[in-house]
Amino acid sequence: MTSNIQKTSGNLGYSGEKVTSLQNLQSSVEWHIPEHRATCLWDAFSDLLCDRAMILAMNSSFIDPSLQFASQLKIIKSSFKKVFSIPSLEKIRKLGNSEAEKEDLENLYQNILNTYENTLLILVSEDLYKLQILKDLVVWMNEDSSYLQERVMVIISRVLSFASRKVRGHASVEVPCLGVLAAELSLLCCHSDLSVAQQASVGMHHLLCIAKHQNRDTEKHKPMKYEKHRNYSLLSPSSLLQNRAKIAQSVGQTLMPSLLTDFTWSLLMTFSSPDYVTAFNASTILKLTLEYYAHKVTTVCKIVDAIYKQLHKNPSHVMRRAMLQVITLLTRDSPKAIFQLMGYPVPADNTLVLIWHAAYSESSVALHVLKKILLILKGKPGKMHESLLDKRRFSLHRTDMMPVAASQALCTLLPLGSYKKAVAQFFPQLLMALMVQLFYISDLRKMAEDMPCYAQNALQVLLNCSGLQQVNIVLTKKNCWNEFSNELLQHHGIYLIAKTLSDFNFPQFPETLHYLYKLSVEGPRQSEESVITVIFLTELLNHFFKDPFPEEFLVLFRNWVNDSNPTVSELSLKKIANMAPVINEIENVCSLLICILDAFLSKDETVVMWALLTLRKLLDKLDKLTYSSLCTRIASSYSPLMYHSNEDIRSTAIQHFGELLRDMSLYTWMLEGVVLRSLVALILFLEDTEISVVKACKHTLAVCAPGVNWSISYLLKDKYYNFELVVLNLCNNLLVSHEKYIKHLISDTLGFLRSSQVHLRKASIILIGYLAKLGEHLLFKEETEVLLEAIDRVVRDEDPMIRELAKITRNVFQERTHRPTFSNVKQTFQRLFCCIYVKKMKPLYYYNWPDNLARSPAKMKETKGDKEGLTDETYEYAL
Repeated sequence: MTSNIQKTSGNLGYSGEKVTSLQNLQSSVEWHIPEHRATCLWDAFSDLLCDRAMILAMNSSFIDPSLQFASQLKIIKSSFKKVFSIPSLEKIRKLGNSEAEKEDLENLYQNILNTYENTLLILVSEDLYKLQILKDLVVWMNEDSSYLQERVMVIISRVLSFASRKVRGHASVEVPCLGVLAAELSLLCCHSDLSVAQQASVGMHHLLCIAKHQNRDTEKHKPMKYEKHRNYSLLSPSSLLQNRAKIAQSVGQTLMPSLLTDFTWSLLMTFSSPDYVTAFNASTILKLTLEYYAHKVTTVCKIVDAIYKQLHKNPSHVMRRAMLQVITLLTRDSPKAIFQLMGYPVPADNTLVLIWHAAYSESSVALHVLKKILLILKGKPGKMHESLLDKRRFSLHRTDMMPVAASQALCTLLPLGSYKKAVAQFFPQLLMALMVQLFYISDLRKMAEDMPCYAQNALQVLLNCSGLQQVNIVLTKKNCWNEFSNELLQHHGIYLIAKTLSDFNFPQFPETLHYLYKLSVEGPRQSEESVITVIFLTELLNHFFKDPFPEEFLVLFRNWVNDSNPTVSELSLKKIANMAPVINEIENVCSLLICILDAFLSKDETVVMWALLTLRKLLDKLDKLTYSSLCTRIASSYSPLMYHSNEDIRSTAIQHFGELLRDMSLYTWMLEGVVLRSLVALILFLEDTEISVVKACKHTLAVCAPGVNWSISYLLKDKYYNFELVVLNLCNNLLVSHEKYIKHLISDTLGFLRSSQVHLRKASIILIGYLAKLGEHLLFKEETEVLLEAIDRVVRDEDPMIRELAKITRNVFQERTHRPTFSNVKQTFQRLFCCIYVKKMKPLYYYNWPDNLARSPAKMKETKGDKEGLTDETYEYAL
């Protein structure tokens, strides 16, 4: 009877013949089982054979593989429920009234199970990918405890045994489901039913054999510290039985990274199982595995994010502690996870703070964590991503807030005892980074007033954790922390921190000084960091060193004078100015002064002004020998600034130029050329609308008058001042003593004819008229024509006064051009005669002419000359 049943089932199964009814099956065999006693078995067997025929038919078709597998899996699941929901063998045997009936019932029972098993073997024999059906078998088995779990496990272990033998003949094997299946079997190895656990252990052994064959070329992924495991041998099934540590070791050693990642995910999902024992076993196995093989897991960030979401949804999760321990193990060797945990919305919620503790609290990772946080703190919070730059409305959710999260994380981590050594090592870096963040946050609060200031909190925590509690107390009393919210007082806040630390002789001074020096030398730096570095370093040096600073620090200030950040330049110049009393003790004082002169070219007006003031302060104390060696270069540097658009810079440059001439009165011969090249500016700006510029010009002209043989400086006094008289007298003296410069002065004056300022155009017309009149014998006809063309353009000026003055000047040039042309010899003789006999000119323009000129010194002197018979007003000078 038994052989007939087995033969029939085999023929029906492999031939694909469709069995449509119980009667057909019964008629094909000889049996002794009453139909009414074994209906469930016959129904299950009949349905199984039908399902088997359909499954194998699909296997031979050309259906899309994914669709084929989905259809086969659906049928296999239907068969599973029918096969494993039949009563146990003991109950089946009780249905027979005789030993023969009982034997036939048992054989039919076994035949049903064998047929299901054979179907799976056929599928796996053709495609190892279909081993993932076994994973579904375990899932279905766990859904209902009434299923014959031991028998299911027997089938699974046999299929895995067959597959492990099959892979030995393949050069390469790809079975992507091994990780998830290993997770399911690892839990079943700890099953309370010993028979189920034994079969699971056998199945796990065969699975690891498959995985080891698949993993032959990936042995290099194993950690070097476990070198003894590189040539490991698989443990026997008995060693895996209810031994979580051995299971974890074998899985971690054998599974390749992608499979171990799947293994991790699967066990992690089991943490939410309603069965606490199962969840506990999953957590234990996973923790034991990750203890040594966490580095092989490839999706750490996704796993951490999944745990965060789970705990955020259910903060009192029964497996919360286990989840946090998993994070601890996973993040030890995962730098990406550190950045990921700083990317959540700020402020961080309690769940994220818990995860920070779990991920970063161990002393072994403290240094690594602080390094990554310092990298994050280099960023500027609130900076919008490139894809969002076109958005008009500001939103913190669309910006990079990682630096804010990193500051909050420091508030959590720095007080931990495990961070004590790391904090001591990174104190200077943390101090500077947090002060930079204070600057950034103050800017961000302008757009988001409710933005928390974790950088300030972290800085205070840093001070307290570094034994500087008293510094924190004093800074609080001085209202230091509130100053960072005021943009005008931010720099003073940095100064207070540096000064207070210095006042308490903080023990971290050497490391801090070294780090600041390193920051200063390395560059380039962010703008805010540069400013903080200069302020902090300056205050530390002021407290611990006397002026002048050591050369290695002084060179920094010298370089900062021309820094791209105007604030840095300004701070450096202020410090250098304070060194004036010891300027002569500096070794390379000349290079320092030249750097300051280079700052005259800065585009920032504040820097230029500070450069002028600093230079003047240093020159007051500089020894005369060094001063004289640089005086010409310094004087030449003042000249361009006399034309500066900023009236304060213009007046200061002119004033300081005069002071330099006064200082170098013994070296007038060295400065004669610079003085004459600056005369145009000094004369024209006498008509400046700014009183400070006018006063500076009068002061400087009075100082340089002796150098140009100009003895009537009384005309510059307010009582007698008249611009045209000053120009007239000065030109008369220039013609006598510095005739060769007249053409240069004319050229310099021409540029002002196109000035946008009316007073400069007026003054330049008057000056060029007198220069041309007195030096007409020096000008060639072609040069006169060029000048006349320039004046013709001014005659059409919109200002009526300028037009009138331009007409007078044009007449001067026209007189020159209408004169007959002489031969070269006659022209040369004429110029020589004009050099010997100089005619004193009378006023041409009567511009702003005083009403009572008779009371002026000039008029009194002219009257005296008339009485002495000099009515032709001609003066003869011997050259």
